[in-house]
Amino acid sequence: MFRGHHNFTVDQKGRLSVPVKFKDVLAGKNDFRLMITYFEGCLISYPMDEWEKLEKKFTQLPQFKPAVRNFVRTFLSPAEECVLDKQGRILIPQSLRNKAKLEKDVLLMGMLNCFEIWNPSEWEILKGNGGVDSEELQKFLEEFGI
Repeated sequence: MFRGHHNFTVDQKGRLSVPVKFKDVLAGKNDFRLMITYFEGCLISYPMDEWEKLEKKFTQLPQFKPAVRNFVRTFLSPAEECVLDKQGRILIPQSLRNKAKLEKDVLLMGMLNCFEIWNPSEWEILKGNGGVDSEELQKFLEEFGI
């Protein structure tokens, strides 16, 4: 599981060192491939097995509903496969770096089955806007018995 948050930098070539704890998760899967996509202001990085689970779920959605097609299109179209190199870095494609406004400093946030890559300024804006509606969150968690 991906946990915690880490401050890192993207080098001039667009490479990002992945935290040791995150590399250990990938090593446990014997697969150093990540699918990275843009969503809600950040990049989301999924190990390949988790990405494949998502794709299966997407195929079960009602494909002829415009909202479903729009969501799947928005989520899948920017997705790129990235592989950790021998130094434990991923090369983030320029198109994804541009979408997420990634420059030098980045914030990596563990999200259990994936991790997010944020521009720290964009993360602060989200937090400053209140982030999550606590009543809505409470109702959602109650539905799952949490």
